Amino acid sequence: MFFMGTYVPNTASQQQAMLAAIGAGAVEELFAAVPREMLVDRLDLPEGLSELSVRQKVSAMAAKNRVYPTVLRGAGSYRHFIPAVVKSVTGREELVTAYTPYQAEISQGILQSIFEYQTMICALTGMDVSNASVYDGGTAAAEALAMCRDRKRGRAYVSACADPQVIETMRTYCFGSGMALELIPERDGRTDLSAVSLGADAACVYIAQPNYYGNIEDARAIGEAAHAAGAKFIMGCNPIALAVMETPAACGADIAVGEAQPLGLDVAFGGPYLGYMAATKAMFRKLPGRIVGQTHDTEGNTGYVLTLTAREQHIRREKASSNICSNQALCAFTAGVYMSAMGADGLRQAAALCMSKAHYFAGELEKTGLPRVHTGEYFHEFVTRCGDPAKILKALDENGILGGLPVKDGILWCVTELVTREELDRAVSIIKEVC
Repeated sequence: MFFMGTYVPNTASQQQAMLAAIGAGAVEELFAAVPREMLVDRLDLPEGLSELSVRQKVSAMAAKNRVYPTVLRGAGSYRHFIPAVVKSVTGREELVTAYTPYQAEISQGILQSIFEYQTMICALTGMDVSNASVYDGGTAAAEALAMCRDRKRGRAYVSACADPQVIETMRTYCFGSGMALELIPERDGRTDLSAVSLGADAACVYIAQPNYYGNIEDARAIGEAAHAAGAKFIMGCNPIALAVMETPAACGADIAVGEAQPLGLDVAFGGPYLGYMAATKAMFRKLPGRIVGQTHDTEGNTGYVLTLTAREQHIRREKASSNICSNQALCAFTAGVYMSAMGADGLRQAAALCMSKAHYFAGELEKTGLPRVHTGEYFHEFVTRCGDPAKILKALDENGILGGLPVKDGILWCVTELVTREELDRAVSIIKEVC
């Protein structure tokens, strides 16, 4: 309040009155808990610059960014083709907002956009209900674990083949809530559920589909084992892959989550992204965030409202199932426009191109002496053995190609529909020369 004069102006006497009301003698007392070395008396800012000088300075900073013409890396963030209509629609002045639609009577546009997004996520996952989105895929996965906890079941079993960053996010959430997290070991790049025994305290089992190594899991079997133990089954799915793969619902999932960045959002240095969450009817009252519902007014006109919002701002904090307070409405709107522009056929075509090009690239790499580490089916990512990853990636980098990600067994490659066959052949030629 004291340092927000630009937004909430108040006088010196008003400030003193507020201090007196809370029993403080000076503003400095409000920061008594902050270590002295963390406080500064004033910011050491340079003198102001003209608009032209600022533009030149910022442009020079931006020029340091390296934008690769060819990208062969994924690992949780993917570069896909985004139709021009997506940014054209979402960039309109009347639509650019991520603000919470509290007042339904004046927020019908954004409420409808979220409703349509939810509907499309349900169609993509096969689930019964979707929320209005959470921060990112890692947050969605962690929130899903919390949905499954009850008084008798407080242990989450998480596949070691999931994205390491997602696992770390889960660990942070579980630490804060007191929920136990146990990793399910991997075998040949897939989840080895037989290596653990699901006890009576098992709340849920989480797997990624495809997993971090790009491999396709036997989701049905894992789901059946989870349910046999009385646990819930959570699937973290790549939304593009869902265009050609079995839906989480078909695999018996109780909750489907994932990173929706591939649905029309730029890589953008890691954010802002979008976590999607969908669940069965039996679980929908535990979904965090917001759910937008469709209704009718007294005159029969279609309308949209927030419904079943189990947020700490709406109910007693101790009863809230989540502390998610904001949402990713603009990102969700973007994903909705992208899915509308692509349509079911467009999404299937994009997924098919990703998969076919990845398989072609894997075959060509094997000819150069870089065989796949794992056997079995995969989507658009795969790991190849490599004696000297740094040498290969350096050679690709020097030729304007961002190579795969070094992992413990070699290199994790990714191919999307944006990469042409000519680019793949060029990369193979460079790698062959290095090897």
